[in-house]
Order: sequence, then structure tokens, then C-alpha cells
Amino acid sequence: MLRYILFLVALGSNISAFQPSSLHKFSTRLNMLTNKIEVVSKPEESFLKTKGVYDWGTWGCGVSKFPWHYDTTESCYVLEGKVTVTPQNGEAVTIEKGDFVTFPAGMSCTWDVHEPIQKHYMFF
Repeated sequence: MLRYILFLVALGSNISAFQPSSLHKFSTRLNMLTNKIEVVSKPEESFLKTKGVYDWGTWGCGVSKFPWHYDTTESCYVLEGKVTVTPQNGEAVTIEKGDFVTFPAGMSCTWDVHEPIQKHYMFF
């Protein structure tokens, strides 16, 4: 029932607007409402090239623990390292080398970097 309600909210209560092409937008909106981190483990090279990942900026940090807030949606591809990200009121997700990750806009979380991290990233 909760997913149905979120579905209506995400689509602005316009059921006729639901089309296969809107699935990704719906998934992104649902993730924003539920603070869900989306992880694609070891995606195909074609997936990364289609997204243009290798043209994105890079960022890294050493072993550390810090709070973070996402004002906008971020997608990233982890080049090195391992981190556990725990959303406020959400489930912890461990992310490591080879993962493609999307963090929803509006999410507050804690980053616990276990191994120095290096990633390509883009804010949307």
C-alpha cells in the first residue's frame, strides 16, 4: 500500500502519466522519498560509457567518518576503496570498487570510509 501511495505522489496523482519511459523517473522520485541508495554492482562497460562516467569529475578521501547531505541527486562510480553510507532513518549500504551508486536529493547520511575512496561523480 505504501508503494502505491508513493507511486501516486511521485506521478502527481496522474495515473495516465505512467509509461515505461517514466520508470526511471519514478524510481528516482521513490528513492528521494524513501532515502534509498541505489547500487548497481559491477555494471557493464557499455552502461558506464552511455552515462559518460569517464568524463565526470573525480573526488577522493582517506579513511574517515563524516556527516553529509545531498542537496541534489548524485551518481558516482567507485574506482577504489570501500565505504559504508548510512542514511538518517535508513539502512546502511556498503559501497566498494566497481559499484555505480545513486544518492537521492535531500538525503542526510553518515559516510564511514573503511578504505581510501576514489570516485567519478556527477550531480544532477
